[in-house]
Amino acid sequence: MAKRPVRHKFRDQSSESQSGNVHALFPSPSSGWNPLEPETRDRKYVKNIRAMSPVQQELMDAIDELSVVVALGPAGTGKTYLAIAKAVEALEAGRVTRIMLSRPAVEAGESLGFLPGDVGDKLAPYLRPLYDALTERLGNKRLKALLAEGVIEIAPVAYMRGRTLSDAFVVIDEAQNCTYGQIKMLLTRLGWRSTMVLTGDPDQSDLLPGISGLRDIAGRLDAVEGVKVVRLADVDIVRHPLVAGMLTVL
Repeated sequence: MAKRPVRHKFRDQSSESQSGNVHALFPSPSSGWNPLEPETRDRKYVKNIRAMSPVQQELMDAIDELSVVVALGPAGTGKTYLAIAKAVEALEAGRVTRIMLSRPAVEAGESLGFLPGDVGDKLAPYLRPLYDALTERLGNKRLKALLAEGVIEIAPVAYMRGRTLSDAFVVIDEAQNCTYGQIKMLLTRLGWRSTMVLTGDPDQSDLLPGISGLRDIAGRLDAVEGVKVVRLADVDIVRHPLVAGMLTVL
């Protein structure tokens, strides 16, 4: 008989704990945050970016001073992120009126088959890295507004022919997956008061051997006044330290 009150006591404590200290794993939409919908959490870097290595600083200075910059280097050296950050900076300062981002729709060694949806839906997987970088610099809400207004345009390389890009900041990402002819076509899209940055890693092309034109183009542009070719290396990698270690042996 003496144990019954003890059992009731623990049961009462358990009830109080569940009501006062235990929270739902997935809060209701009215709580303001849902882990299953990360897009509702607006992320934005409010501070200016800074170089993590002397060569990254060289890249940033070249973008500020010149109209055409080619950034070559392995994965994780910040090529794309720095280029997009500088594009956003130029837009905010009023030096350009729009941002144009482009990359080739090339699969990385495997076929995805026929993707559903319209052209935008089909291209979304290839352009996701660009959206990620823009989201970090602008936040979800502002990015959606600028995309809707056409201030920021993201397009595949195939849609760039015949255009003249004036008063624009142009970033060509994953240029190692472009042929010589495609890169030549992209470079000739440059208009007045514009900046163009090409980024890529010549050693990680998803094209057949000998088809990528990035290495050849970069070598030829070295001799052109007003164009800067910046070559980043393993020491400039800012991802997990193992990335640099693996690239030295792979």
